[in-house]
Amino acid sequence: MENHYPFALPPLPYPYDALEPEIESKVLCFHHDKHFATYVENLNKLLEPYPTYHSWTLNQLCEGWANLPKEICQGVRNNAGGVFNHDLYFRTLRALPPSMPQPPLDSAIRRVFGDIEGLKSALKSASLSVFGSGWACLCADCGGDLSIQKVANQDTVLPLLPLLCCDVWEHAYYLQYQNRRPDYFDAWWRLIDWPQVSADYAAHLENRLPIPEK
Repeated sequence: MENHYPFALPPLPYPYDALEPEIESKVLCFHHDKHFATYVENLNKLLEPYPTYHSWTLNQLCEGWANLPKEICQGVRNNAGGVFNHDLYFRTLRALPPSMPQPPLDSAIRRVFGDIEGLKSALKSASLSVFGSGWACLCADCGGDLSIQKVANQDTVLPLLPLLCCDVWEHAYYLQYQNRRPDYFDAWWRLIDWPQVSADYAAHLENRLPIPEK
């Protein structure tokens, strides 16, 4: 997506019915075309009268919202985070059959979580323990070490790199799963695009800054 103002809604990278039956087309359409689109529209409206910030990247807005004029800082925090989180959410899903993590991500997962089932269990626990609306994310730090982080509302995990995130706002699943968040998580897990996530992690390792010699 365009990484500065004016932001544009990225097209959904697959047909609306591509993720069925795990995520129904009506849920995907509503989530992407209504909720995600609203965050993009609101972010542009907030920034329009402030040309000083039109060159700021989405990451800069997510991390530096507190430095913006007080009349827009909270709005930018909410909407820039909404754009950032949803962009990652939709980019890291794919149609069935399920895929698996690839090197070097697979070995990083084993180091921290034991195996892929250990990661699933830890991420599911985090997703179910988010009180109210928020996200559970698999993240990498600047050295490539993995962790699971939870954020409320539309906050982001930056400056950590989020590799994938489970949206546990009710709009992501309530039309199909009602209050059954565990069932939604299991469906979302089967749709993770592990080749894409693995490629993002590999690129992150390649772009790491060298550790200074002592």
